[in-house]
Amino acid sequence: MPHCPGEGGGLIGGGCVSQSLPGQRPARGRAVGGHGGLPVVVIGAGPYGLSVAAHLRAAGVPVRIFGEVMGSWRHAMATGMYLKSTPDAVDLSAPEPGGRLADFRRAHGESELTELTPIPCDVFVRYGQWFQKQYVGDVEAARVASVDRGPSTSGFVVGLDDGRQLTAAAVVMATGLNGLAHIPKDLARLSPEGPGAGALVSHTSHHSDLSRYAGQRIAVIGGGQSALESAALLHEAGAHVQVLVRGRRVLWGTVPQPSRPWPRRLAQPSSPLGTGWTLAAVCRAPGWVLRLPAAARLLLFRRALGPSGGWWLRHRVEDVVPVRTSCRVIRAETSGSTARLDLTGPGGSESLAVDHVLAATGYRLDIDVLAFLAPALRRGIVRVPGSKAPQLTGMFESSMPGLYFTGSMAAPMFGPMMRFVAGTEYAAARIARDAARWVVAH
Repeated sequence: MPHCPGEGGGLIGGGCVSQSLPGQRPARGRAVGGHGGLPVVVIGAGPYGLSVAAHLRAAGVPVRIFGEVMGSWRHAMATGMYLKSTPDAVDLSAPEPGGRLADFRRAHGESELTELTPIPCDVFVRYGQWFQKQYVGDVEAARVASVDRGPSTSGFVVGLDDGRQLTAAAVVMATGLNGLAHIPKDLARLSPEGPGAGALVSHTSHHSDLSRYAGQRIAVIGGGQSALESAALLHEAGAHVQVLVRGRRVLWGTVPQPSRPWPRRLAQPSSPLGTGWTLAAVCRAPGWVLRLPAAARLLLFRRALGPSGGWWLRHRVEDVVPVRTSCRVIRAETSGSTARLDLTGPGGSESLAVDHVLAATGYRLDIDVLAFLAPALRRGIVRVPGSKAPQLTGMFESSMPGLYFTGSMAAPMFGPMMRFVAGTEYAAARIARDAARWVVAH
């Protein structure tokens, strides 16, 4: 997964209005009748939001979902990017058979993708939009401006940016990585007023088109997929780019072997996140990860998957784009219209002048970034010890009854699979089943 933008998007989660088209049949699985009462509100319409909404609607639970369908995948991914995951690891969770990526390809007369076929991001976006029409139905484009407790001890009042309000029995936060992009303080001082036109530093998630930097000197900070693929795209667009990596070397994924001999499969079992017993265990049993001590869970969250590049990207970077390893930025400052970076590495210290710095420096999970949650609501959410992520039950419910978190925000509790699309299968049905009880209660 490139940098795994998840559900985000300026519309609070990734999903935009998709009005029912003339002649379009209703979303499959939508029950007639079913539960009455207040709806469950899903905030975010990327893979997790769409999957949860699909399961709720299949169960006849009233649901309203807000955002832009696949918003982050459309706006926080540079044109020309591919998914790092293999096709069997990017299926959204449908309430019935027929909603896999392979089903989408078949329905459109397109060939099935294999492990040796990198998936273009635009294909994944089209798949998400098709899934929404098949299983979810209408997604509302209004921005969620506020979420607060209702006047009683349960339920929520959700305010929209157009001034409307609605009452919800439960709220599912599927906002992904929206607003969580991390730029280290030393780099952030290059653009004290934040990202925008003329800024000397930006995060990889701020861009949908890197061709704007053609002819410019660009320093990419980071050694993971986002950094390496961005560097390849910049180079191919005509930029003069180099990659600065703190690690001693760049790691690359291995070419998939669809028919591995059984001794190798036993020694290194496969999983949606790669090969190896650790990854296989956390993917097959997220519920067991939840039972680990908090310190062990956080260690797993931070160490299970280190930065690396996809095997299919290697030939576009290695011996093509200058990559400097064991290289640290110790100071960054503006010098007229350029950025000056003071570096230290095996060869000693030096200065580097560039026109722009592209930070592929990851994300930081922090509930307080979700400013639309009322301050009292945020303060009432118990955090994972040593983290600013929410502590959750086995059904993804926070310490505020009826408020659920899924996707990346759930990863410190359930393991690294929640950072990726593969986690929708485990999360969606559980959240939908548990959230339905609040509808009945109202």
